[in-house]
Amino acid sequence: MTVVEEKADERDFGWSLGVLLRALHGSMGRVLKDLPHGPRGYQTLSTVVHGDQPSQLALAAHLGIDRTVMTYLIDDLAEAGLVERRPNPADRRQRKIVPTDRGVAVLHDLERQVRAVEDHVLRSLSPEERELFRGLLRRVACGVADMDAGTDPCEVVDEMLSGDRRR
Repeated sequence: MTVVEEKADERDFGWSLGVLLRALHGSMGRVLKDLPHGPRGYQTLSTVVHGDQPSQLALAAHLGIDRTVMTYLIDDLAEAGLVERRPNPADRRQRKIVPTDRGVAVLHDLERQVRAVEDHVLRSLSPEERELFRGLLRRVACGVADMDAGTDPCEVVDEMLSGDRRR
C-alpha cells in the first residue's frame, strides 16, 4: 500500500503511537502483573537500579510521578523486598532509594522479558531497525521530557489507553 492509498488515520502520528502503546501495554501487563504497580513499578525499579537519584523526591521528579504516589509506590516495592530507603551519605536529611540484591535480580529477569515483548511488538522491523527506532524514540522522549513537568506520564498513558483525549 502506498502513502496515497493509506487511510488517513494510518498516517496520523497520534494514531500510530496509540496503536503501538496499546499493543505494548497489553503485553507488558502480563509480564509485569506480579510487580507492585506494574509498569510504573518497573520504571521506578529500573531507575533505582540504573540511575542515581539522591532522594525519593528527586526520583519522583525524574519519573514525573506525584511525590505522594511515589511514597506508596516505594512502600510497596520495599515491602516486596526490591528496594530500601537508606540515609543519603551526601545529605543525611534525605533518604536515598537503593535496590536490594533481590530487586536487582528481579529487574534483570523482567528486563529480559520486557525486551522480548518489545521485540515481538516491533517484529515488523529488522533487529537493526528496532535499535534505531528505540534510539530515536529515546532521543525524542528526552527532548520533550521537560515540556510539561507537571503532568504524570502514567496519567497520560492511562488516558490514551482508555481513549480519553480531552486533555
